[in-house]
Amino acid sequence: MNLTLREQTFYWGKRTYLMGILNVTPDSFSDGGEFNNLETALVRAKRLIDEGADIIDIGGQSTRPGAAQIDLEEELNRVIPVIKALREAVSTPISIDTTRASVAQAAVDAGADIVNDISGGTYDSEMFPVVARLGVPFIMMHIRGTPQTMQQLTDYQDLIAEIIQFFEQQIDRATEAGIERSRIIIDPGIGFAKNYAQNLELLRRTNEFKALGLPVLIGASRKSFIGRILNQNDPKMRVWGTAAACCAAIAGSADILRVHDVAQISDVCKVADAIWRG
Repeated sequence: MNLTLREQTFYWGKRTYLMGILNVTPDSFSDGGEFNNLETALVRAKRLIDEGADIIDIGGQSTRPGAAQIDLEEELNRVIPVIKALREAVSTPISIDTTRASVAQAAVDAGADIVNDISGGTYDSEMFPVVARLGVPFIMMHIRGTPQTMQQLTDYQDLIAEIIQFFEQQIDRATEAGIERSRIIIDPGIGFAKNYAQNLELLRRTNEFKALGLPVLIGASRKSFIGRILNQNDPKMRVWGTAAACCAAIAGSADILRVHDVAQISDVCKVADAIWRG
């Protein structure tokens, strides 16, 4: 079950693929305000590609803990010009990081190839029908609540089983809406309604999500649980902690890593793939 987008074929299980993060926001936890104009965003995207990114993930709505929702027009104004300009410049697959069906539609119309929804299709009832109609892959993340409430919603009886149950339910809803199962990618949502210990558990048990028979994306880059371990408040100084988390994810058969520091994590992937994928 491979996936071909533009000139890139993703052979799941053969190697680890890298999704480079491009936040065109003023308030993301790690790089807010750095790439939120067209010129800096394009320079950043091209650098991520040069460093080895297989996908560029463009988001206009911060999802850090406590982040407030912006209005639809603002989100469109942030992401659509960047997608259009980047699509003219490169053939690398682009994903749109959004929970809104109308943004997903506009982004794909502008040249995006993948929809990456942190709500797993739970925030907007039109998301599944729109993605089905567009025929693009869908990244389905697990979350409880919203970025404003999620850190109060970390009480699980059985963390992995409950996340898998969520995926089974949402995959059924997605396929009923017309999304091909082979075009769904799952993301257990490190840091989203998960506490410190639960984030570590997700990385120890990543391989259990493979029971769903779908590609798995892990997004641990620069996150606060790494900062806690390292006693490091500056997210940009968490690159080697991120590398360790990514190495664990690869050992757990993750297929895609969503990262800020593509050059460094590309080296991690090459060595870890040689060890664990042979």
